[in-house]
Amino acid sequence: MLGKQYRKDSRAVAKEAFLYAQSLKLAGDGKDIWIFDIDETTLSNTPYYAQHGFGAEPYNATLFDKWVMEGAAPALPESLWLYNKLLSLGIKVVFLTGRHESQRNTTASNLKNVGYHAWNKLILKEPSKYSGKTAVFYKSKEREMLEKKGYRIIGNMGDQWSDLLGTNTGNRTFKLPDPMYYIS
Repeated sequence: MLGKQYRKDSRAVAKEAFLYAQSLKLAGDGKDIWIFDIDETTLSNTPYYAQHGFGAEPYNATLFDKWVMEGAAPALPESLWLYNKLLSLGIKVVFLTGRHESQRNTTASNLKNVGYHAWNKLILKEPSKYSGKTAVFYKSKEREMLEKKGYRIIGNMGDQWSDLLGTNTGNRTFKLPDPMYYIS
């Protein structure tokens, strides 16, 4: 996470995503969207993991949620670069995260404070609605609802396969590296 290869791999994915986005002919109706995950895709939790052994310690949801509520996660520079390029092309952004609805205000402030200043939707997980469901199920259902509202998912970027698999994944997906953890 701190090495040059991680940055290099992230840059390669972001550049490929931008080349793809540049090649698109947008409908111009505001319904062409790009979905970004948040944790380890647009915001980095590296400061948290650095304090907790980079995954050597067992995951502690209470401590991680406390970290999220600090709203101090830095932007992943490659994703922020892509985000700004997509906006300049007229592509609308939707954030789809496994963070809980109770973290909405802090998450929105954190995104804005590090440079993600505009988006169409910020979708957070409602635990009562998705209790016991996998991340793939949750993200598939939320993408399905977006498409039912007339949105076209032209791109989808995440650090976990669960961000990119399932149904309604979009025209093209882009997988960022994440050597820290795996979510099913």
